[in-house]
Amino acid sequence: MMTRRELLAASFLAPTLLARETAKRGCLGGAPTSFTVRLRLARSGEKPFDMVEHCHSLGLAGAETILPSTDPAVVRRLRTQAETYNMKLILNTRLPKQEGDVPQFDAAVAACKDIGAIALHAAMTDRRYEQFDSLEAFKANFAQCQASIALAEPVLRKHRIKLAIENHKGWRASEQAAWMGRVSSEWVGVCYDFGNNLSLCEPPEETFELLSPYTIFCHLKDMAVADYPDGFLLSEVPLGQGIIDLKQRVDALRSKDPDMLFCLEMITRDPLKIPVFTDKYWATFNDPAAPLPARDLAKVLELVRKNPPKTPLPRTSGLTTEQQIKAEDDYNRQSIVYARQNLNL
Repeated sequence: MMTRRELLAASFLAPTLLARETAKRGCLGGAPTSFTVRLRLARSGEKPFDMVEHCHSLGLAGAETILPSTDPAVVRRLRTQAETYNMKLILNTRLPKQEGDVPQFDAAVAACKDIGAIALHAAMTDRRYEQFDSLEAFKANFAQCQASIALAEPVLRKHRIKLAIENHKGWRASEQAAWMGRVSSEWVGVCYDFGNNLSLCEPPEETFELLSPYTIFCHLKDMAVADYPDGFLLSEVPLGQGIIDLKQRVDALRSKDPDMLFCLEMITRDPLKIPVFTDKYWATFNDPAAPLPARDLAKVLELVRKNPPKTPLPRTSGLTTEQQIKAEDDYNRQSIVYARQNLNL
């Protein structure tokens, strides 16, 4: 938690830190969900938003964004933009679901390579405890995800570009790590999200231990928790204000890959409800072959009990659009300053 004095210092330091010359930007990038409010306004046509331009204005070393088109003119424009700003790009594009999708995926991957993307990103699931009503439905979806990657891997290998699959509240780390072991390809790995698997009653240290060997790049975030009647609340908070051991994880990953990109994902929204005391939550965890260990539930509930938030969790309900933008900007700036000062990013 930043003190009032540190917050004041951050407000004065931010313009200097964010204006550092490009060559000294380090390994801190931006994920699209850090700018959810601005992206929502762009989609509605209210206010244009350029992800790469905005990350550059914040002094970031890279950006994760969507491949807008395979049109050669668009590819050249995005490559020129990234090269001009000396920024690393992570790109999202549609994965193949069946054999007939492979040619389109091949063309998209070729465009990503031509742009100069250092990797691709995929978030293949929604929130498991909301998306599925049965173990069978979860297993069918997981099988489809695995089939999709089996189709994608030869294309990735052909173009020599890596795909990072996010732990996106869909699989526990043991499930995802076992899958990565089966794929056994240098072109398929993990986008390690620092906080998502708390929603699956997984202690943060276990997520890191299992997924870090496969990590290609990261979604960097800090998390705060609080009680609510049906379980616990989970909320992104500015870096340094939550319960994640950020420095230990950043240092360990950078020792593995000094050039790894850490994309800030400070999502400004209402806290997520993790309803662990409801039957619906447990619908996909009743697999006798791989049950969710009771000790993990106990560890996470103890974490919640021992770490009540020191300040109210961020919320956007009831805020005007301008207030939401201000909150989003403030939280991102606080996080960038913290990463510069404390994480050597």
